[in-house]
Amino acid sequence: MSRLENSLVLVAATMLSGAGTPLAAQETRSDATVVKDLTAVIALQGQPCGQVVSATQQRENDYLATCQNGNRYRIFVNEDSRVVVEKLD
Repeated sequence: MSRLENSLVLVAATMLSGAGTPLAAQETRSDATVVKDLTAVIALQGQPCGQVVSATQQRENDYLATCQNGNRYRIFVNEDSRVVVEKLD
């Protein structure tokens, strides 16, 4: 795994996990922080987005994000602990 991939996994996993905080504490994270983090993860994966304008947490480590360019993505950590950015129709 390249250094960039290692950095991406670390940043995204930390962001998606709430840095190890309990779920109740994660809920207090500002929407602006989540949007900023998801924007960075999408950009690091090389996907077109611009900026995330809305995000919904589906479950732990699993988000749906809508970008200002209209693209929608599912961002999650898979069973191999890899961050996946999946474009939705």
